[in-house]
Amino acid sequence: MKKTITLFCLLMLVLVPAPAQVRRTIAVLGDSYSTFQGFIPEGNAIWYYSPANKQQTDVERVEQTWWWQVIKQGGYKMGMINAYSGATICNTGYDDADFSDRSFVTRCRNLGNPDIILICGATNDSWAGVKMGEYKYGDWRRADLYYFRPAMAKMLNDIRLYYPNVDVYFILNSQLKDDINNSVVEVCRHYDVPVIKLKDIDKKSGHPSIKGMKSFAEQVLKAIK
Repeated sequence: MKKTITLFCLLMLVLVPAPAQVRRTIAVLGDSYSTFQGFIPEGNAIWYYSPANKQQTDVERVEQTWWWQVIKQGGYKMGMINAYSGATICNTGYDDADFSDRSFVTRCRNLGNPDIILICGATNDSWAGVKMGEYKYGDWRRADLYYFRPAMAKMLNDIRLYYPNVDVYFILNSQLKDDINNSVVEVCRHYDVPVIKLKDIDKKSGHPSIKGMKSFAEQVLKAIK
C-alpha cells in the first residue's frame, strides 16, 4: 500500500506542471523622456508621438522607448507609465511657474501596484535652474517643496511609504548640473535608492533618439537585472 501511494505521488509530481514564474511589474515615474502617446495618463503633456515630429525626434513607435525595451527584454509586465513632459521633481517649473499639478512629488503616489519603480527625472529641474534648498528629511512644509532637495526627499519618502517592499531605482540623466547630480546622489543614499547614471546617450533636441533609447534601455537593464 505504501509503495502504491509513493508511486502515485511521484507520478503526480511528474505530470502536474510547475507554476509559471510570476512576471514582475514595472512602473515608471518620469518626464518627457518617458512619454509616449496613448501610454501615459490622459492630460499629461507628451513629447513622443506617433507619427513623430521629425524635427524633434526619430522615435515614433512605443517599441522604441527605453521603458518598453526594458520591460520586453527583461521579461517584465508593464504597469503605470506616469510621465509628464516638462515636469520637474519640485513644484517650481520654468520661468518660476507653479508646476505643482505635474511635479514628481505630486504624482509619485499614482503608480499603480508595481514590483519595481523606475524614476527618471531631474532633467527639467536642471534645465529650469530651480533653487536647490537645504537637505530636509521630514516635517516638510508646502513652501519646502518648491526647492529641489526637500522635494526630492519628500518624493522618495512617499514612495517608500506608499510602496513598501518595492524595488526603487533613480535614473539620472547625463549632462545635468553638478548641484543636481550631487543632490540626487545624496538624497538617494539617504533612502537607500540605487542611482543609475546614464552615459553617452545619443540625443536629438535634448531627448533620446532611437539610438539613445536603445543605449538607455541597455544601461537600465544591466543595473536592475
